[in-house]
Parts: sequence; structure tokens; C-alpha cells
Amino acid sequence: MAAIPTSENCTLSLLDRAVEADSGSSPGRYHLGASIIGRECRRELWYSFRWTTVTKHSGRLLRLFARGQREEDWFNHLLRLAGVTVWDVDPDMNQQWRVEAVGGHFGGSLDGVLMNVAEAPKTPHVSEQKTHNDKSFKGVVKSGVAVAKPEHYSQMQIYMHLMNIPRALYQAVNKNDDALYFERVEHEPAHADALLRKAEHIITSDRPPEGISTDAAFYKCKFCDHQALCHGYQTPAVSCRTCAYATPQTDGDARWSCEKHKKNLTGEEQREACPAHLFIPELLGNWAKAFDSADDRVDFKNTVTGHSFANGGEGGYSSKEISRAIDIKVIGDPEVDHLRKSFSGEVTG
Repeated sequence: MAAIPTSENCTLSLLDRAVEADSGSSPGRYHLGASIIGRECRRELWYSFRWTTVTKHSGRLLRLFARGQREEDWFNHLLRLAGVTVWDVDPDMNQQWRVEAVGGHFGGSLDGVLMNVAEAPKTPHVSEQKTHNDKSFKGVVKSGVAVAKPEHYSQMQIYMHLMNIPRALYQAVNKNDDALYFERVEHEPAHADALLRKAEHIITSDRPPEGISTDAAFYKCKFCDHQALCHGYQTPAVSCRTCAYATPQTDGDARWSCEKHKKNLTGEEQREACPAHLFIPELLGNWAKAFDSADDRVDFKNTVTGHSFANGGEGGYSSKEISRAIDIKVIGDPEVDHLRKSFSGEVTG
């Protein structure tokens, strides 16, 4: 019997490409999420909040995310079978429970609120539901969520604190064999307050905080979305959040303001950015050092080549040109500058 030929257009490949196309790519969410505030590296969190890196996930990973969301309905079904009262949406708003802090720039969405939990029927509980692979699940069972999954633990502490709910019920499922692990978690106000201070520091910082390591091979850095920007020569994405003129205001409504245009910025404006965009100088710090500035430009020395260049201003490189550069050696190169000037050209890749 002849073998059935395979190709890159097989059904599975087409499916993954369709999932990726449906998801698209995005710099990130508008707020700094409670789900990640427990991560160790403040620079990673700042980069995420500032949309420095555009990430595009594989179809497999996107399907994995979707599975975690589907599990929430199954968890709630099981809880209700056990007699637990489940509010998976805020009954007053008829939408998912949300918490916010730091002027709306920090927050998250709860999986739900529970009552009639068998161990404490009269005590409300924050509901937090997570899927795990076999190794991760066994780690939680062995050590508890605070030790095995500090990000999840911190997320619950924020939710309890901002909702004024004294307990959380952590619900974990092993995707390999459907084993379940439940753990009641107590509110720790001091822990939550420290996380809120951490969030405020990240949100209000006008430059990247220190990272957890200067070694690109450090295991936590190797798997970070921002590794190439933080440790290498990758150029940052262009948005208002990577612009020196933009500032997050903490007086409410998650407001961002622009010093250049003296206005508040809509979400769409933040994503698009205007032609006057100037990079926060430290975002180019691995390969360029700022030595002068004016109202509409910042002058840099490319420390890899020794050539000088301007970000912005007449004859300078626009931020989009810098962001598109595959090789940062072209930025400030005399021959490239000559071509740009002679043909009114720009760097496109």
C-alpha cells in the first residue's frame, strides 16, 4: 500500500496557522496584570507594561491558553455539583469580576467568588482555577501553592485584598490524568501591600528597572519574551508606551498623557504612536548611548559601530526605522545615511 504523502498544508498545520491568524499579534494588555505581578523580574514586568516586545504565540500555545479558559466552566460545574455557590460573574454588573489599583493601570479578572465551601460555609472565597502539566501539578501537591506557584499565590493575595475577601480556594487540575488539588489560602495583607507597592513602582518608573540577571543564559532569562531586547540588540516596538513623551497618570481611568501634544492618549493612539515618537533612551542602551537631546530629537552614539545618529529631528532616524532594523549596524552607517538623504529613503528592514 502506498504511503499517504504529507505536506506543510496538512490539516493540523492549516489549523495552527488559522489559530495564529485569528489571534494576530499584539504588544500586550492595557494594564499590568495581577496574574504576573508575582514574577521575580521587575524589568520583565516593566517591558510588558510598556509594550516593548510584540509577541506572536504558536498555534499550539494558543490552543493551550484556550483549554485553560474552557476548564473554568468545568470547574464551576463540579463546584455546583458539590453544593458550592458559584458567582462566576459580578451579579450587579453582569460581567466578570474585576479589581483595579494604581489609577486603573494595575488589576485583573477573578475566576469567581464562592460561598458554602465545605470547610467554611459562611466565609466568602475568591475562586482561582489553574491547569497544570504533571510535573507542575505534583509540585503544587507536594509543596503547596505559595511555594510551588508564587505567581498564583500573589494573584490570589491581590484579589482577596482588593475584594476584601478573607480566603481563596485554589483549584488545580492535572491535564495528564484529571487529578484535582484544592487548597484554601488565607489573606496576607502585608504580602498584598508589598505587591501593590511593587506594581506602583513598575507603572510609574520612566525607565527599565534592574533585571534579575545580566547573564542571557540564566534559565529565567532564556525563556523570557523580552530576552533579545534585554540582553541583545533587538530593537523595541513602537508605541506611545515606548516613547519618552508619554506618561501613565495615576489619578484614575488608566490615563496616559503625552507631553509633546499636551493631550490624553486613547488606547488606539497608544498602539499606533505618532511620527514624533522618540524612544526612551534606555531601551536602546545595549547598543546606543544618548549624548545630547533637543525638543524633537535625541542624539546617540552607536556603541557597536562608533557612528553617531539621531532618533527624530530633520535627517534623523524615525523610531519606526530603528524598530524595523534587522541589523543595528545600519543605524548611523555613513553609506546608509547617504542613501537615505540622496533618495529621501528610509530603513525598512
